[in-house]
Amino acid sequence: MSLVYSTEAGRICPECRKPCSACICIKKKPSSKIPPGTHPHDGIVRIQRETKGRKGKTATLVCGLSLNEHDLKQLARKLKTLCGTGGSVKNGMIVIQGDHRQTLLNAIQQQGYTAKLAGG
Repeated sequence: MSLVYSTEAGRICPECRKPCSACICIKKKPSSKIPPGTHPHDGIVRIQRETKGRKGKTATLVCGLSLNEHDLKQLARKLKTLCGTGGSVKNGMIVIQGDHRQTLLNAIQQQGYTAKLAGG
């Protein structure tokens, strides 16, 4: 049986047996979680639909493109023209107004990228 809580120090780390506030195990372990708001750069372009924070309006996000800002803006311009709608580039993602997931998936795959639909 291992000590989990002590009235003197509070929660105890099961690995190093020190208080969690002074634990050295957490600092040594590399985090495998991806921070919220970022997307993995594993060579796969993810296309997802989002309505959160947009007053109920739908937007399609294209994430995971490893292009510089200028090339990303050029690709966004082509995709916006293809969909016949507006959009922008924010935080390394292309945001297209409306639900155009299948159209964008086909266009990005024709560009030679590995792409998939993500989310719900």
